Amino acid sequence: MIARLLAGAALAALTIGVMSAGPAMAQQGKLSGDMVKIGVLNDRSGLYADLGGEGSVIAARMAAEEFGNKILGKPIEIISADHQNKPDIGANLARQWIDQDGVDVIVDVPNSGVALAVQEVTKEKKKIFLMEGPATSRLTGDACSPTGFHWPYDTHALAVGTGQAMVKEGGDSWFFITADYAFGHQLEADTSVEVKKAGGKVVGSVKAPLNSADFSSFLLQAQASGAKIVGLANAGGDTITSIKQASEFGLTQGGQQKLAGLLIFLSDVHALGLQVAQDLVLTTGFYWDRDDESRAWSKKFFDRYGKMPTMVQAGSYSAVRHYLKAIEAAGTDDGPTVAAKMKEMPVNDMFAKNGTILPNGRMVHDMYLARVKKPSESKGAWDYYQILRTIPGKEAFASFEESGCKLPK
Repeated sequence: MIARLLAGAALAALTIGVMSAGPAMAQQGKLSGDMVKIGVLNDRSGLYADLGGEGSVIAARMAAEEFGNKILGKPIEIISADHQNKPDIGANLARQWIDQDGVDVIVDVPNSGVALAVQEVTKEKKKIFLMEGPATSRLTGDACSPTGFHWPYDTHALAVGTGQAMVKEGGDSWFFITADYAFGHQLEADTSVEVKKAGGKVVGSVKAPLNSADFSSFLLQAQASGAKIVGLANAGGDTITSIKQASEFGLTQGGQQKLAGLLIFLSDVHALGLQVAQDLVLTTGFYWDRDDESRAWSKKFFDRYGKMPTMVQAGSYSAVRHYLKAIEAAGTDDGPTVAAKMKEMPVNDMFAKNGTILPNGRMVHDMYLARVKKPSESKGAWDYYQILRTIPGKEAFASFEESGCKLPK
């Protein structure tokens, strides 16, 4: 069965050659296979396809194009595949890409379970892993890697932002509906810590299978708990489904309970519509309408994809761009050498200003607490967020010492 799945995934892999479109870089250096090969590995057909998917491939391509589709005088090639949200498929594809196909760096990988498996492969092979889709803080904690980099957000930052904000607004009792795998478990755990730290309490939780079609029993348990806040420790299609069904149930109509979407993407709000999503409070690492630079890049992305970027897609561009800059500076695509160079260099682009990378690969940058606008407040398509607060990076993310990572400083 696994062999058939792997064969199908390999056949479905979309190869996008971004060969020379501009003048060659004058600098020459040592590249394995005489090229840099980037593999975007993500969910292309399931519940996380909208937040990453083809949009992450386009974002990576946009980063490559800034270098004329060449680095150190050699071509950049981009391939992609669907990990189907299965850790064994993700790990086997990663191993095949590195061992047989000459892939130098793996990008995106939503689904924390898959990312943890892929991190083991890239760590063993000493290849760079740029993580934009997965959330668990373990990726830069006990499961950290010298060549792993976690970019837009993690469960710790989401908990600090949304968890603390809801308690401060009076939501001092919580019940969690949690995705039953590594990501959901860690998001619930991290948020529980922040809720208690802010003076709140957790009255219960229920685990929901990934890609659930029916949340009614979980919502009934949340309703019966009497908790002021129902924390949704899920993402993508599961978040959309649970919010829609909560609205149909009238969960929040009495004013006694509120929903807290602990990981909400712009694509989720677009799918829900402002009538359903209005007033949700969320934490994000990127919003397209933040400033002139983010608007300019997002318009270019929109012109190619037909949608405004999520923080995963914007993060894929930022991480790939930083990786290519590090290769240029190091004169090689050797994994450990490039990793060291990436950690030396600040991140300055439309995604982050003066971002820094900790020894565990955590990219530290400002996060944003936002509220979803009411329909009457929106001025047009994709005008969805009101930024309530900028959360400084050092407040949002755990320090290296707090992370639990055992790598040397």
